[in-house]
Amino acid sequence: MTRVLYPGSFDPVHNGHIEMVETSARLFDEVVVAALINPSKGDGLFDLDERMGLLDDCFDHLPNVSTTSFDGLVVDLAREVGADFIIKGLRAVSDFESELQMAQMNSAISGVETLFLPTASRRSFLASRLIREVARLGGDVSTMVPDPVSRRLADRFTS
Repeated sequence: MTRVLYPGSFDPVHNGHIEMVETSARLFDEVVVAALINPSKGDGLFDLDERMGLLDDCFDHLPNVSTTSFDGLVVDLAREVGADFIIKGLRAVSDFESELQMAQMNSAISGVETLFLPTASRRSFLASRLIREVARLGGDVSTMVPDPVSRRLADRFTS
């Protein structure tokens, strides 16, 4: 049985993330989606509890997907959950450059390997930071995020 870990801040989770998890759920026996607290990204839009609730809502249709949260090294979490691999999505060449460096560091300190999955080109522009910015300014991001996230964004910015 192959278990993979898909870490990210998921603030908010968007349709590119959904695609990565659905693809991983088809390819692997188990997928663990981990919302990480990332101090380098500053204060988020949704707190960790909100993000975890949204992840649970977005992946409840996939029986081989579970969610967790973590605030340390991804490789420590990979070991803790028994992940065979870490999964990372690639949107563009710029993603590859930074993700490759991270993957090599993770492998060097733990032996855990990273697998890269390309996203569909129709979603390659999606980034949580852009979705947050557009939503804050009143733009419609409903086609870019799952329904639970769209509702939560509307509640957050129209109140």
